[in-house]
Amino acid sequence: MANSNSAQIATLVKELSGASRRRRQEVAHQLALTAKANPQLMFDYVDELIDALFRPEAQTRWEVLDALSAVAEADADKVVGAFDGAEASLFDNGSATVRLAAFVFLCRLAASSAERSDEAWPLLDEAIQCYHGDAEYRDMLVALLAVARGNASDATKKALGARVKFDSENGSGYVKTLSAEIIDALK
Repeated sequence: MANSNSAQIATLVKELSGASRRRRQEVAHQLALTAKANPQLMFDYVDELIDALFRPEAQTRWEVLDALSAVAEADADKVVGAFDGAEASLFDNGSATVRLAAFVFLCRLAASSAERSDEAWPLLDEAIQCYHGDAEYRDMLVALLAVARGNASDATKKALGARVKFDSENGSGYVKTLSAEIIDALK
């Protein structure tokens, strides 16, 4: 059965480079679902997933970022090569969903080690400032909670605390609540 899964995944991954935009989107969605269920199945295909971060359609990119986020949670070392593609997606002017998926991916990397957090933090900080109050901001705060609870460096954690402190004290609704949760997690 494992060989059958591997062969099916290999076929899907190959289609990420196909000519059909619609098929690339469908395949990326299937791969994201597979990665969420069993990220280890994607370990052999990380390079192809990283390559797919540069497809023109937004859905392919956000689905691939979701798959890479699942892999990062299982083994962040496998996906460090996706950093540049995630950075490009983080400031995608055409898709809030792509931006959010990139933000979540970078948070997963940042939560995995002190070094990665120091590399990712400037981008995360800029995104927080750019997208504060946008529709996806709630999910961004949830992703930042993982950074606060993870293996980020002391410097990153201090900067994160400073970034959300005002909202934790003066915000309202979910912004205040989640910002306060981040502050509590940093203690």
